[in-house]
Amino acid sequence: MQRYDLESRVAERMESDERLLWAGRPPQGFVLRPIDWFFVPFSLVWGGFAIFWEAAALASGAPLFFAIWGVPFVLVGLYFIGGRFVVDSRLRARTAYAVTNQRIIILSGATGQRMTSVGLHTLTEIHVETRPDGSGTLRFGRLPIWGAMPSGWPGSARLQVPEFERIPDVQSVYNAIREAQRASV
Repeated sequence: MQRYDLESRVAERMESDERLLWAGRPPQGFVLRPIDWFFVPFSLVWGGFAIFWEAAALASGAPLFFAIWGVPFVLVGLYFIGGRFVVDSRLRARTAYAVTNQRIIILSGATGQRMTSVGLHTLTEIHVETRPDGSGTLRFGRLPIWGAMPSGWPGSARLQVPEFERIPDVQSVYNAIREAQRASV
């Protein structure tokens, strides 16, 4: 998505008295997250066992019930192994972030039409995670005690705190938000 497209998508959702201060997107393509240190081995074990079960059931001439029983487990295993990365990548491709003089806007979802809006005057917690290259994540609120689900998992959007994920120059975006908050008081 080009910068023009990004800004026009955000502009469609802005009020007439709002000014766009910043617009951006999450990284595109394949992304590994820290939680994948657990999920990748787990998915390989799950998927490997499910495929082994299904192959054994088919090769041994087991009753049809056993062959059918393994199909959902194979499908879940394939999603765990690779499908979740495809879904996550497609969701991020349709995600746009914006900071206006009044609020934070996140456009997301399978069609990019879901809007999350957080008013600057109600925003009390901003968590900044900075990476060595200066990129990082801004999280607008506190994570639930059980943590956040990785994106790309079914139902994960409902459990996530609004955030700008892995944006370039995270500190300057944070500063722009704080400046806009001070100006709106």
